[in-house]
Amino acid sequence: MSAPDVHTDSGRRLGDADPRQEAPADLRLVPPALATWAAAALALGVPGRWVAIGVVLCTCAGLGLLALPRFVARAHRGGDGTAGPGPARPSRRAGPRNTAVAGVLLCVAAGAAAAGLHGADARSGPVPGLAESYARVEAEVTVTSDPRQTRPRVRGDHSTPVSLLLDAEVDRLTGPDGSVTKLRTPVLVMVAPGDASKRWQRLLPSTGLRISGRLAPPRHEGERAAAVLATDAGDPPPVIRQPSALQRAAGRLRAGLREATDGLDADARALLPGLVVGDTSRVPPDLHDAFKATDLTHLLAVSGANLSILLFLLIGPPGTASRSERRGLAPRLGISLRMTALTGGGVALAFVIVCRPEPSVLRAAACGLITLLAIGTGRRRSLIPALAAAVLMLVLYDPWLARSYGFLLSVLATGALLTLAPRWSGALQRHGVPARLAEVVAAAGAAQAVCAPVVVVLASRVSLVAIPCNLLAEFAVAPATVLGFAALAVAPVSMPVAETLAEVAGWPVGWIASVARTGAALPGAEADWPGGWRGAALLAVLTALLVLSARRLARHPWVCSAAALLLVLAVLRPVPLTRLMSGWPPPGWAFALCDVGQGDAMVLAAGDDAGVVVDTGPEPRLVDGCLRDLGITRVPLLLLTHFHADHVRGLPGVLEGREVGGIQTTTLDEPPEQAAFVKRTAEAAHVPMARAVPGERRRAGPLDWQVLWPAAGGRGAATAHVTEEPNDSSVTLLVRSGGLTLLLLGDLEPPAQQGVLRSHPALPRVDVLKVAHHGSAHQDTALLHSARPRLALISCGRDNPYGHPAARTVEALEAAGAKVLRTDTHGAIAVTGAGAELRAAGRL
Repeated sequence: MSAPDVHTDSGRRLGDADPRQEAPADLRLVPPALATWAAAALALGVPGRWVAIGVVLCTCAGLGLLALPRFVARAHRGGDGTAGPGPARPSRRAGPRNTAVAGVLLCVAAGAAAAGLHGADARSGPVPGLAESYARVEAEVTVTSDPRQTRPRVRGDHSTPVSLLLDAEVDRLTGPDGSVTKLRTPVLVMVAPGDASKRWQRLLPSTGLRISGRLAPPRHEGERAAAVLATDAGDPPPVIRQPSALQRAAGRLRAGLREATDGLDADARALLPGLVVGDTSRVPPDLHDAFKATDLTHLLAVSGANLSILLFLLIGPPGTASRSERRGLAPRLGISLRMTALTGGGVALAFVIVCRPEPSVLRAAACGLITLLAIGTGRRRSLIPALAAAVLMLVLYDPWLARSYGFLLSVLATGALLTLAPRWSGALQRHGVPARLAEVVAAAGAAQAVCAPVVVVLASRVSLVAIPCNLLAEFAVAPATVLGFAALAVAPVSMPVAETLAEVAGWPVGWIASVARTGAALPGAEADWPGGWRGAALLAVLTALLVLSARRLARHPWVCSAAALLLVLAVLRPVPLTRLMSGWPPPGWAFALCDVGQGDAMVLAAGDDAGVVVDTGPEPRLVDGCLRDLGITRVPLLLLTHFHADHVRGLPGVLEGREVGGIQTTTLDEPPEQAAFVKRTAEAAHVPMARAVPGERRRAGPLDWQVLWPAAGGRGAATAHVTEEPNDSSVTLLVRSGGLTLLLLGDLEPPAQQGVLRSHPALPRVDVLKVAHHGSAHQDTALLHSARPRLALISCGRDNPYGHPAARTVEALEAAGAKVLRTDTHGAIAVTGAGAELRAAGRL
């Protein structure tokens, strides 16, 4: 009996399954695309002359390799055309190999040349020089992006205000000397907050503005923008040219979607525009942090997935696009195969227009358009060269993409879905996993495996809940996207219908938000990991080892079950188990100084799972993690010593998921923006606020404390400082917990410290002193000698720019007989026992 006929490329029997069986993946375009990418990334940071030299050398080498076979053949034939004594005839493989290497070299030259020209264009003209001198200029600019808000960040004792950022090109520049220059130089416009901020937020790309401001160098070398142009929003934006018709149409569609979502709950109202067109202007910081913790941020950015969903609705699965039994809306509407491809192209064009024709959107469209190629082939092998071609063309079109982490993540995720995911899906199906579930799990796992090392470079952490959260969110993405685009399209015609569609879309969107918030709220949602490219390489190696050993591990179900259990325990981190394994917090702890960087956050044990919290530090995530580790779920009282940002900005982290009885604050509302932030956050959480009353005494469980400062009316020279300076208005507590006595000084400066000593001359000796103002050099030695602490605890950040703690402060404390511990070297610190049993333990 003769052997069955097989497909020559795939090795499978003909006629048994798919008549259009796939050949091995075509990878010929991958090396040129990677070479172009690498060359462009390097050339953007290299001086122009070196780029030119590299381009010439690569071009000559490439052309030489292409011409080499002709010269070898001529030498072999001899000068008269007859066979001569030249070298042996080259092998058949030498020609294609030379051609491939030549193609890579020429692509390197093209990528470097494109990057060199773009870099030279950005560095040319007067803008970089004026930025180095921080000159004030007047400029006519063309807006090239949507306005986006910065996030408030804590710097020292204050929080940076929320500003607007706009990408723009300078068309006409008037320098400090009055000289006028016409040019096209990219800049980043930073708009300080002002009365006209809302009107600035409504600006559309292609709008022309005339603005004045101060130039500054870009934050990092190799950025697209040649300078930062800082202006303010005190006046309405001076428009000198209206946006283009296409941008106005896109703006109306986007505004219609926002209007249609106005009636939804807060999360759905914020997420639906972001999911559909990348409009994240309404996404609050806490929700954005939840998406980051669960690695769902790709849902908030315009990506190829958005377009792929629309194309899937039109043509069905790519593998059936060219078969007679193809699916999707197109065959049901009687649309021919060729017209289906044209319609898909029209959908892609509309997608680019509505989502802005910026490089990131063009990248997403190029990745999404890969699906269209399956219409003619129905084979996956055509998608990998299509992805490589898209990378090649996009990098040549915009070399700055070569240094974009977003571009890198997009290409890696798409490549993983085309290469790893099908194999992993097949392996899962062979182990009995249903086909649909196997495809979803394989896609999420493959994308996470290749993208996680890049995320580590950016965030120095690994999400342990990324895959399950992506799996749970995946089922809601397609209906939310389709309904959202439907609402976007219908809004200009019928707002009630658009509102109905948005309301229905709000259900899956609300589910996605719930998944993100629930996943981020898990104690072990994120794990710290070494940052930088070393950390990324380590994670990549460990991931590769895990993938390579997966087949062997699958043969040992007990090993897999144990690993899954360990992962679940690492994510849930039950307090008893965490205490048993880490020894933190130590049994019987009475006081804990959290490690929140350059700031203060303290916890006084007030019974089972309860604690009085004093200050919250600068970051919600840090104080929330500290309270989780301590097992605190109830906070009878949260006391904020004063309103500096490094003491109050972590407030949402204390309020999230905990029962808080009330918030007590100092009497001085300075700085006013931070006092307003506390009031606004407390009102949103429905937590009552009150002022600390000088001299008052309160109890909570085993705790008993007295407010020592601010004193009623102040005394002597301290009065002015109490009423005018936030640090000197810090609420100061004398706390007793069983046999333990603590003095918490907030950020008091020497004048207020002297006031405390004058107000309370009989101040007892304390066991624990929370040193004022992060151990700064400004301390009153008389107060230190009067308190005579046995333990002196300092909260400060590692490598902080203020030199905290000061060496002379540490020396003075040690001279007074205190043992000094600090969070920058000891981590979080917990105090146990009393008297002779007094102990302090640090947790690095």
